[in-house]
Amino acid sequence: MVPAGDPVNCVQTSQIRSTQVQDDQTIDFTMRNGQVFRNTLPNRCPGLGFSRAFSYSTSTSQLCSVDIITVIEQGGGPRRGASCGLGQFVPAKPADAPK
Repeated sequence: MVPAGDPVNCVQTSQIRSTQVQDDQTIDFTMRNGQVFRNTLPNRCPGLGFSRAFSYSTSTSQLCSVDIITVIEQGGGPRRGASCGLGQFVPAKPADAPK
């Protein structure tokens, strides 16, 4: 993925179609309209890349760079892992996509 626009601080939670964890520090958010936002966390989030699952709780209709995600660890039933802060949401597109 390569950047495809200016970073934004928040995305509408109702518009998130899916998420894909890339590693301990990178999550791709695919929106209902097909747009992808890459979120690079400011710090590694232990277990995120291995579990590839997380939860979040927000009091608004947006998920923002100030919000916290919690890793969901698998094995022996799901349990809460590390909690980590999000970074900005950067519009992204596949590296081989036409401009």
